[in-house]
Amino acid sequence: MRKILIVGAGQAGLQLALGLQGRGYEVTLMSNRTADEIRDGRVMSTQCMFDTALRHERDLGINFWEEQAPRIEGLGVSVAAPDASRPIDWVGRLDGYAQSVDQRVKMAGWMETFAERGGKLVIHGVAVSDLDYFSRAYDLVLVAAGKGELVSMFRRDASRSPYEAPQRALAVAYVHGLGPRPEHPDFLAVRCNLVPGVGELFVMPTLTTSGPADILFWEGVPGGPLDVFQGVKDPEEHLRLTLDLMRQFTPWEYDRARSVELTDANGTLAGRYAPTVRQGVAELPSGGLVLGVADVVVANDPITGQGSNSAAKCAASYLESITERGDQPFDGAWMQSAFDRYWRIAEPVTKWTNAMLAPPPEHVLQLIGAAGGLQPVADRFANGFNDPADYEQWFFDPELAAAYLGEVQAGQAAQPAQPAQSAQSA
Repeated sequence: MRKILIVGAGQAGLQLALGLQGRGYEVTLMSNRTADEIRDGRVMSTQCMFDTALRHERDLGINFWEEQAPRIEGLGVSVAAPDASRPIDWVGRLDGYAQSVDQRVKMAGWMETFAERGGKLVIHGVAVSDLDYFSRAYDLVLVAAGKGELVSMFRRDASRSPYEAPQRALAVAYVHGLGPRPEHPDFLAVRCNLVPGVGELFVMPTLTTSGPADILFWEGVPGGPLDVFQGVKDPEEHLRLTLDLMRQFTPWEYDRARSVELTDANGTLAGRYAPTVRQGVAELPSGGLVLGVADVVVANDPITGQGSNSAAKCAASYLESITERGDQPFDGAWMQSAFDRYWRIAEPVTKWTNAMLAPPPEHVLQLIGAAGGLQPVADRFANGFNDPADYEQWFFDPELAAAYLGEVQAGQAAQPAQPAQSAQSA
C-alpha cells in the first residue's frame, strides 16, 4: 500500500485525503489545529462553491451539508454611480445551484470523518526541516498549507504572476438577519456590487456554525476609502465599519442589512495578499521533492470567488493523476506533469481573476451594461463562475464580445413578442 502524506487540512488537502483514503491509499494528514479548534476558531474564507466543485464532493460522498446549506440559484451584478445610485442591476440564473459552507463547519467535519475512517491524523505544525524527513518516509508528500514557511519553498513564477503587491484589502463579516433582495425574493443569489475605482461588495448566503447566514465581503482598492479594516480587532467595530461603508456606497444592500448581527464573535476576518502563481514542485534542502496543492501554488484574489472551487478542482485533478500512476514512482517529472494538468484548469481562472482586478476595458463595460436587458448575457456571465474557461470565447476580446452581443440581440429580435418582464424578476 502506497504511503502518502498531505500537509494542510483545508478544502484541497482534506478532499484529496478523503479521496485517496477511499481508493485504498495509506494517507497521513497533518494539521496545525484540531477539529474542535477549527470549529471554534475564526472564520477562514468567503467560499461559494459552484456546480462543478460541488460535484467533486458528491463524487466522493462527502457533501454532508448539501441539504442544510442555502441553495444559491443566481448571481447578480450591480454597479454604483458616484451619487450612490444604481444604474446597472441584473441577476443571471445558474444552470446548477451553488452553495457555501463555512470552512469551520466543513473542515472540522471532514477531519473527523477522515479519522473515523481510519486515516492517520497528526496535529502538529510542520517546518521545512520536517519535510526533509517525511520525503524519505513517504512515497509522496503534498503541501496543501497555504501560508507561512512551507509556501516560501515554492518559487514565484513571474511569467504567470503580473501583480507583486496585494490588489485588494479584504474584510469579511458573517451575519444573521439580512433581509431578502426585493428584486428576486423567490430565490437566493450571490450579489456582486461594483463600486468603480473604490472596490467591490459581495453578499452571499452561507451555512455557518449557527445555521443559515450571509457573508458581507468588502474588497477595497488599497489606500482607498474601503481600506479601513487593518488593525481593527473588535468584531462589533468591524461590523459597524462594514455597514457604514454599505450605507455610503451600496445603500440598496444597506437597506436589507440594517438589523444584522454577527453570527459569532469569531465571524469577522480582514487581510490582504498578492495574487501569485508559484512553481508546482519544490526541492527540499536534502534534495527531496514535494508537490504543491491548490493555493500553495496558485493563489488568486477572491474577487471572482474561485478559491474553494479551484481547491476542489485541484484535489480532483491530483486524485486522478495519483491513481493513474499506479505503482510507478512519484518522481519530479510526474510531479510536474500533475501540476501541469491542474494548471490547464487553473490558467483560465487566473486570467479572468487578474482581468477583474484591473479597470474594465470599454467592451467589458458594454457587456455588463447589456446584461441588464439581455438575459442570456446575464446567465452566461453568471455561469462563467462555474466554468471560467468559457470567458475566453466571448469576454476578453472586443471583437468576440461584439459578435456575441450581436448574436444574442439578433436571437432576441427573432423571438415572438413576450409579456414584459424585468431581468431582476426573471
